[in-house]
Amino acid sequence: MKKNIFIALTALLALICASCEDILDRPQLNSPTDENFWKSESDLRLYANGFYPNYFIGYGVSWSEAYSPYRGYTFNDDLTGTGKQSAFTNSVPSSMTSTSATAVATWQVQYSGPSWNFSWIRKANIMIDRIENNMKGTLSTEAYNHWLAVAKFFKCYSYSRLVEVYGDVPYFESTLSDADLETLYKDRDSRIVVMDKVYDMLKNDILPNMRTNDGANMLNRYVAAAFASRWMLFEGTWQKYHGGDQAAAKKYLELARDAAEMVINSGNYAIDTPLRELFGSENLAGNKEAIIYRHFDAGQSITHCVASYSNGNESQTGANLAFLKSVICQDGKPYKTSALDGAKNLDMKSISRTRDPRFEATFIDTIRAASSTLVYSAKFVDRACIDMTVADMSKVAKYNSMTNTNDAPVIRYGEVLLNWIEAKAELALLGGAAVTQADIDKSINVLRDRPLDDHAKAKGLKNTAHMVLADINGSFDPDRDPTVDPLVWEVRRERRLEMVNEHSRILDLRRWMKLDYMNNTKYPDTMLGPWVDFTKEGYASEKVDGVERLVSQYLVAGNVNKLHVMKADGSVVYYDGTNGSEMVGYYIPTNCQPRDAFDNRVYLCPLGKQEIDTYSEKGHTLTQNPGW
Repeated sequence: MKKNIFIALTALLALICASCEDILDRPQLNSPTDENFWKSESDLRLYANGFYPNYFIGYGVSWSEAYSPYRGYTFNDDLTGTGKQSAFTNSVPSSMTSTSATAVATWQVQYSGPSWNFSWIRKANIMIDRIENNMKGTLSTEAYNHWLAVAKFFKCYSYSRLVEVYGDVPYFESTLSDADLETLYKDRDSRIVVMDKVYDMLKNDILPNMRTNDGANMLNRYVAAAFASRWMLFEGTWQKYHGGDQAAAKKYLELARDAAEMVINSGNYAIDTPLRELFGSENLAGNKEAIIYRHFDAGQSITHCVASYSNGNESQTGANLAFLKSVICQDGKPYKTSALDGAKNLDMKSISRTRDPRFEATFIDTIRAASSTLVYSAKFVDRACIDMTVADMSKVAKYNSMTNTNDAPVIRYGEVLLNWIEAKAELALLGGAAVTQADIDKSINVLRDRPLDDHAKAKGLKNTAHMVLADINGSFDPDRDPTVDPLVWEVRRERRLEMVNEHSRILDLRRWMKLDYMNNTKYPDTMLGPWVDFTKEGYASEKVDGVERLVSQYLVAGNVNKLHVMKADGSVVYYDGTNGSEMVGYYIPTNCQPRDAFDNRVYLCPLGKQEIDTYSEKGHTLTQNPGW
C-alpha cells in the first residue's frame, strides 16, 4: 500500500477517477473497463482513493489556498480587511455550475461550500451500484458492508455540503441514464428529504458497518463519525434556528451527539499537542488529535502555500476587535469581568498575556503591518519560522511561496469535542437531558488543558481555568447576545477561539441565523483592530526637515491621512504629519468602510440563471431560492 493516500496516486487511479466515463462508457485496450474492473477489494480501494484529494483538501495544493478550509475563508465577523468590506451576493449569478474535475474543491467562498455540481454524487452512486450489483457474491459480508459504507459516506459528504449552501437540492438515489430526462431534470427535493437520506445512511449503514481501522490515515468509522457530528450539528441547528422542523432538529442533533461520542469513547484520540505544533507539524502520523490529515511532501511535488501566508510577512486579512474581545481570559472570565491585571487592556501584548494561551499560539503578540488589522495569525506555521529574520526565512522553502510542507489536520478531535458539547447543550433546550459538569469536563475543559509549548511557558502563560457550569448564568458575560442561552453562548465562545482561521465561522453564523453579526454598522468593533500606541510599539516620533513624522512601517512618504485611530470616546484622529503623539487608540484598517446592507435571503446561495434556463429549455422547472 502507499505510504500516504494523498501522495503518488497511480496513473491508473487518475484514469479511473478523473472521469468515470473512461471506464464506464467506452472500451479501452490497455485500461480497465467497467466489465473487468469491479472484481476485488483492491479495485474498490483504488476507486475510493480518487475521492480523497477532493474531499480531504487540507491546506490545498500549490496556490489553491482559496479553497482551503484554513485560509480561504476570511468572510465572517472575526476578520476585517482594508477598504470596503466584502459584500454578500446581491444578484443572481449567470451560473453556479462548475465543470471542474475537482468540483468538490471549487467552493463558493462566501458560503464555504461547493458549486452546483453533482458529478461526485454520480461517482458515489456508481460505486454503490457496482458493489450492490457486481460484487455482492465476490466479497465477504464484512467487506461488502464496509465498502458500501465508504461509498455512501462520500455521497453523504457531497449532499451535506450542497444542502449547507443551497438548501433544497435534487436527490438522486442511483445512477441515471442520459435518456432519463424526467429524473435528470427533476426539481429540488426539500432539504429535510435530502438530510433524512443522509441521516439514514449515516445511522444505518456507515457508522455500524465501516471498519474501525482500514490502515493508517484512511477513512474509517471514527473519521466518518467525526464528519457526521459536523454535518448533523449544522443541519440540526439550522432547523432549530431557522424555524424548521423541530422534530428533525432533535433527531439530527442526537446523531451529532452520538457520532461525536463514538469518537470520544473509542479512546483513540486526545488533545495532547500544543496548538502550533499541531498545525505546523511536518508529519502528523501518529498524532492523536488529527483524526485524518493530509500529508505534504516536496519530493512528491505535493506542497501548499498556507504557511507562507502565516509567516509574519505576507499580507493577511486580520482579526478584528470584536474577535479580540470575545477571547476568554486565563481566569476563565470574559475580559470585562476578569480580575487579571491588564485583562481590560486591548493592546496585543496585554491580550496575549492575559487571555487563553490558544490566542498566543494562534497570533503573533506584536502588531504586524502585513495584517489589515495589525493582528497577525501564525496558526499554520511552526515557532521556528516566526523566530527567524526575514532574510533567513527567505532561504527556507517550506516557509515561502507554494513550497510549504507542513501537514494539515483535515478533521480533528478538538472540533469533535466542540460538536459534542454544543449538540448536548442544544438538545437540553429542546427538552433533553441537562448538561452536567462532567460533560463540561469531558469537552471544554479538555480543550483548556491543551499542553503548552516551551515558548508559551517562557512567557509565563498558563492554561485557562476550568469552566464551572454553576457559574454560567445570565450575568456571566455582560456582552452576551440576550437572544442566546448563556451556556450556548459560552460554548460558542469556546468554538470561536479554538476554530479561528479554520473553516467554520461563516457556517456557524449561517446555521445559528446570526449573519447579522457581520453588519459592520451595527457592530462597529468588526471594523477596528487592537488598541495601539504607535509612540511606544517600537515606533518613535521625530522631526524630518523640521516637520514631525511618525517613524513607522505603517506610514510611508506621501501616505499622510492613511493612518488613523479611534479614541476610547469614539472620536477618530488622522495622522497629518504633525500629531504623532496623538496616534494612540484602536487601529482603523486603511480606508475601512462597512459592507453593503443585506437581508435574510443571503442565508442561501442563489441558483444561477443558466441552470434555471436549462431546465426550462428541457420543459422542466428548477425553483430559485427565496428572495432571489
